[in-house]
Amino acid sequence: MKKGKVYLIGAGPGDIGLLTVKGLRCLRKAEAVVYDFHINAQILNYINHEAEFIYAGKRGGHHAMTQDEINQALVDKAKEGKIVCRLKGGDPFVFGRGGEEAELLHEHGIEFEIVPGISSSIAAPAYAGIPITHRKYSSSFSVITGNEDIDKSESTLNWSRIASTFDTLVFLMGIKNIGGITSKLIEHGKSPETPVAVVRWGTRPDQKTVVSTLKGIAALVKEEHIKPPAVMVVGDVVKLRDTLKWYENKPLFGHRVLVTREYTPDYEPLADLGADIFGFPTIKTVAPESYAELDKTIDKIETYTWLIFTSGNGFKFFMERFLERGRDIRDLKGLKLCAIGTKTAKTITQYGMKVDLVPDEFNAEGLVEAFIKESGSQESGARSLKGIKILLPRAEKAREVFPDKVRELGGEIDTPAAYRTIKPEKHGKRLKRFLKEGRISVATFTSAATFKNFVEIMGEDAMDLLKPAAIAAIGPVTAKAIERAGLKVTIMPKEATIKAMVDEIVSWVAGARAEK
Repeated sequence: MKKGKVYLIGAGPGDIGLLTVKGLRCLRKAEAVVYDFHINAQILNYINHEAEFIYAGKRGGHHAMTQDEINQALVDKAKEGKIVCRLKGGDPFVFGRGGEEAELLHEHGIEFEIVPGISSSIAAPAYAGIPITHRKYSSSFSVITGNEDIDKSESTLNWSRIASTFDTLVFLMGIKNIGGITSKLIEHGKSPETPVAVVRWGTRPDQKTVVSTLKGIAALVKEEHIKPPAVMVVGDVVKLRDTLKWYENKPLFGHRVLVTREYTPDYEPLADLGADIFGFPTIKTVAPESYAELDKTIDKIETYTWLIFTSGNGFKFFMERFLERGRDIRDLKGLKLCAIGTKTAKTITQYGMKVDLVPDEFNAEGLVEAFIKESGSQESGARSLKGIKILLPRAEKAREVFPDKVRELGGEIDTPAAYRTIKPEKHGKRLKRFLKEGRISVATFTSAATFKNFVEIMGEDAMDLLKPAAIAAIGPVTAKAIERAGLKVTIMPKEATIKAMVDEIVSWVAGARAEK
């Protein structure tokens, strides 16, 4: 039997970009994942979907699993011979109880590795523009739990030493005890005027930072309704925030964008400009139920004059099947290639093939005009496609506007299914909560299917959930489907590409900000 192994992985403070490369590599080979509430849920999208997911989080005082149950789950799954990832917010060994879990694994003779994560004790101050050490202000720092009962008779914290020894103090999990913590520090010699910052949801678009003094911060936290999770920084380094504040100055800071299709690098500019991406794919691209029609066309590939691809997926699935049928890329010699959109053209070019035509308009109507122009019949006024034979491998369900027009103009066209999209099994509990709380500012849809599936997954509340968010549609067909459901589309690019839609979102945010 295969021997199991456990990786104790720090997921970092929240920004998905702060997950380590090694942590990601371990997660991709995981067969069971035990995860906490305070991780960025988007990390789960990178894990093998065949893995067993076990939620062990704590929220609002409610524990999904006790620590003993978590420990037992790690032991049980490893003994089943699985690769187990224990995914924890921050770092496993910084107030993460990773030490206890590792000890138990050792007792059971189970192999384990620790993958450190970036602790919020350094990340949250950094994202708030507060260096916890600085040559002029601080040569030492201490990270302290704020979770200990301040009034208990035998505190393990030496308050006198804490107040007098370190230049910068960082308290984690201390919001509920903030009044007691600040009193203890003043009582043991810290100046009441010492600068203090509290950073809630550090490194995330919800990040909120308040600054005061040791004597004033407790009242300010109450006034601003700051709740856990938050990090408190005490020391003169807090003064540097006015100069070094950077994250909150990003153009898209505070925005969280819902992406309802598979994530691609085209969305990266949103994250680079400060937005958080909430990935929730409502479609999944898979092979067609039958390749029969596509196989027929592949077997007579040399009879076509044009081969049209409407997407990178169409090209990818066609080529996979083409090669599986024993054909060779040289069998495409003599065919002209047409790509809908520059992105599709780029995918084809990367395969070492030249694209002959990229229509100016990325829709059926624009494609018809492009082919009439290519046929040369426009010049004679005939507008005919006679003699042109087109192969258009495409999605199982697609519009018939272009094929109908080709046939009407005397051309021949075959449209076999090369792939299909299905609705993945999803529940969307976390997304529903984010939408209800107004934590999604822009919802994007790249096809009518992504919107239709979103509505089916969210259920009867779907329309009300979307109303507070600005809706971005990739093109007029998608926009029409959304508007037919009674919602308003606020953002739509002129060119139906993800890149253009992302650019349009950035412009929309800039415009909205300028109006304020």
